[in-house]
Formats: sequence, structure tokens, C-alpha cells
Amino acid sequence: MKLKSVAVALAMCASFVAYGAAAETVGISMPTKSSARWISDGDSMVKEFQAAGYETDLQYAEDDIPNQLAQIENMITKGVDVLVIAAIDGTTLSNALENAAAADIKVIAYDRLIRDSANVDYYATFDNFKVGVQQATSVVDGLKARFPDVKPWNVELFGGSPDDNNAYFFYDGAMSVLQPLIDDGSIVIGSGQTGMDKVGTLRWDGAVAQARMDNLLSANYTEKHVNGVLSPYDGLSIGILSSLKGVGYGSGDLLMPIVSGQDAEVQSVKSILAGEQYSTVFKDTRELAKVTVGMVDAVLKGTEPQINDTTTYNNGVKVVPSYLLEPVSVDASNWEAVLIGSGYYTKDQIQ
Repeated sequence: MKLKSVAVALAMCASFVAYGAAAETVGISMPTKSSARWISDGDSMVKEFQAAGYETDLQYAEDDIPNQLAQIENMITKGVDVLVIAAIDGTTLSNALENAAAADIKVIAYDRLIRDSANVDYYATFDNFKVGVQQATSVVDGLKARFPDVKPWNVELFGGSPDDNNAYFFYDGAMSVLQPLIDDGSIVIGSGQTGMDKVGTLRWDGAVAQARMDNLLSANYTEKHVNGVLSPYDGLSIGILSSLKGVGYGSGDLLMPIVSGQDAEVQSVKSILAGEQYSTVFKDTRELAKVTVGMVDAVLKGTEPQINDTTTYNNGVKVVPSYLLEPVSVDASNWEAVLIGSGYYTKDQIQ
């Protein structure tokens, strides 16, 4: 009887350990809820991590750097097992990541590269140079289609936030397409403003982009028309389009300039169908979430994550092993096949 009692007790103890052990927790730090894109990223990651058996601690910093730092430090204090971070400013996290390393917490940079730290283990993102190539290619294609008899084309350039490493890749990718056309005189930058130091838009703020477009139009386009605007993000595109419509573009005989974008946000897809914004770049956040979950799963199990780039992303201290996903250019000709066909949106959300 005693042996039987001991066996039962051991079985109960084992059962308690099996069912009472806490799941590993992933701390997820996102920059803001002001963009639908980041909400989608957060939702997709929580869904994928929970399906894989992990607990999640998802925090949004509302584009406030001290807030993001405090949230990350709090996650470290609470003892998360790994951190997934989409940085507001990729240069501000070095001290926090030293604390993470001291606690043996691995760090995955999500979509935006974290700079100036050796304590970034992996990076999950899209091919950001290719995003810029696609944006500029769509602008050129649109110029040819809408303004076939205009030469040179008057174009203005907008860049992303200078504290976001991706913004430079978007801009450089775009300029790899546009610079040869600027050099041969096919495109003229009416304002003369080029380079991220002049065209960058802090915090990807649409109101800032709208104000700059207002200034560009009043200073450079009272006697001539602008034909195209390189915009690296849908949120900026909405502000740029508001400025353009405010002075009559898109009405009467004044054709709307070709305006690019990124992230395939609902408002911008509707704008494309209305003949305003010309294109956007779709980045399937569901796939990025899956890649990130795979990275975390491998890290926590002591295996090597799947990566496909070991040369591109030098953060100033090290080349961060990365996985790059493919972006897709979207315009009026393929939006339904890409966005509805993939199940990312339903038709009712767009129309």
C-alpha cells in the first residue's frame, strides 16, 4: 500500500509540473497604433505566437521613445524569454539591450533594424531596397501612362523618418531607378531638394508631409505643374494628396500627379481605386509574423533560425543575420488579385 501511495503521489507531482509550468513569454514592442499597419503586425504576431504555444506581452509606445524604452525595460524586469522589437528610433536602445543580454534574453529586430548594438541577434524584415525600387518604378510607369507627351517630368521626392534605418533603404532603392532619369533630363526635381537630409519626414508624419508639399507647390509650381511625387508610405501619401487636391489637382484639366506609397492601408487602396494615389507596396505582415515566430522558436530551442541574408544589414557594430521577405507592388490593375486573393482584406473592407 505504501509503494502504491508513493507512486500515486509521484504521478500527481509529475502532472502538476506538466500542467502548471508557465509557457515561455515573448515581449513584443511595437512603435505606434497610429498606423493600421502596426496594429496588423501586433495582431498577427500575437495570433502566431499563441498558436505556437507562447505567451505574449504586446506593448505599443505611441511613437514616444522614452515610453518604448520604459516598456522594454519593464519586459526585461518581468523576465520575458525573448524580445521582438520594432524600434521607433533604432539608435536609442543600446542600454536596454545590454540589460537584455545580461539577463540572457535574445533580441529579434522586427522590420526596423536596431543600430549601434552588438546585442541584436536576428532581424526579420522585407527587402527594403526592393520596396524603394518598386515605388520608383511605379512612379515612372505612371508618368509614362498619364503624361506621355510631357518632358521633362516634374517630380518631387519624399523620404521616411531619418531615425528609421529602413527609410534610407527605401530612398536608395528608389533613387537607383530615378537618378539615371534625372541625369538624362527625363525627370526634373523642381525644388532641387534631394537627399534624406532634405526630404526626410520625421516620425513618418502625414501632417508634416502635407505641410512640406504645400510649401513645395507654392514655391515652385505656380507657373508649372508637378507630375509625380515619390512617397515612401501611405500615411505620407494621404497628406501629399490632400495638399495637391487643395490647389486643384485631380479636378478639371489638372491631372493628378503620380503618387506612390507603401503598406497597402485601406484608405490608400480606396484612394487608388478613386484615381488619386497611383500605387502602394504590399508587405504581408502575416508572413513576417510567421518568420518571426520561426526565429523565436529556433532561438528558444537552441537551434539556428532560417535566414537568407548575411551581408546587407550592418547596424554599425555587426552585420545582423536577417530574413528578407518579398514586397509586392500594387496598383489599380492588380489590387484585387493581390490583396483580396491573398485573404489579407475582404472586398467589403475596400469597396
